[in-house]
Order: sequence, then C-alpha cells, then structure tokens
Amino acid sequence: MRTLVLVFHPHLDRSRVNRALMDVAAGVDGVTVVDEYAQYPDFVVDAEREQELIETHDRIVLQFPFYWYSSPALLKQWEDAVLKAGWAYAGGRALEGKEFMVAVSTGSPAESYTREGSHVRTMEELLSPFETTFRHTHATYLKPFLIQGVATATDEQIDAAVAKYPAALTA
Repeated sequence: MRTLVLVFHPHLDRSRVNRALMDVAAGVDGVTVVDEYAQYPDFVVDAEREQELIETHDRIVLQFPFYWYSSPALLKQWEDAVLKAGWAYAGGRALEGKEFMVAVSTGSPAESYTREGSHVRTMEELLSPFETTFRHTHATYLKPFLIQGVATATDEQIDAAVAKYPAALTA
C-alpha cells in the first residue's frame, strides 16, 4: 500500500506536534509526505499535480491542526481546487477504492470534545464534513488519528502519541 500524507500547517516551523508527525511519517516505507504550505505559499494549488499524487497512492492522509473547529485555510482551498466535479464526483470516480484519513491535533484535551465538555461537540461531529466529503466521492473514510491536549502535553506525552502514527498510516 502506498500512503500519501498531505500536511496542512501554516506555521510548521513552530509546531511541536505536526512537525514531529511529519518527520516520523517521512521515515515510513511506502509513505510520501508533502508540506502543502511549502508547496503552495501563494495558495494557488496545482490541481493536476495533486490529482496525480492521489491517483498513485492508495491511502491519503490529511494532516492538520484543528483551528476554530475546522482546518487551516489552505486545506479548504485544496479541496476546492482538487476535488473537482467530473474527477472526484458528478461523473468522476477517481477516489473510488481510495482510503482517506484525517490526522488532527487539538490544543484542548479529548474530554473537552464531548456533549458535556467545553466545546459541546464530539470530534466525530466536528470532523463530519470530511467524512461526508469522502463518502460522497466514493472513497473509504478511515477512523481519524487524533492527538489531543497538545497545549498542555509534555514532550513525553507527545512523543508517545507520535510513536503511534506509523502504525495508523499503514494499518
């Protein structure tokens, strides 16, 4: 299986978690990693290039920090540019048989993403637009890889979470 990890972090140079995830993913056999903000600093996404990358991989992982209940802006731009009618849906089935997963870091701890928590929604609910997008495009949506509570996590806790990433990328 060939896995493509697309990293969407606007400040990767200052990231404790997404940088570590990206670095560990780059060392996994069969995994291609792309820093999308480095690739498209002007937000002009090369849709054909991205589609070719997707077509040559079996699993696509969208990796990003969770900002205001959503993804960084470039990921939305990427979706709009790449997931075109006639290619991904509406007569196109390029994503059929592909597996999609999101790898998400949150500053808040997991318990705050419950009905009783401070965010009043679960991560499953908040990430449902990604699930819906990939089910609509005939892809298989995999269980998200989550690292939560990074704002207060120790280096040891982050290292332990990051160590689980390679298995999630290839399982």
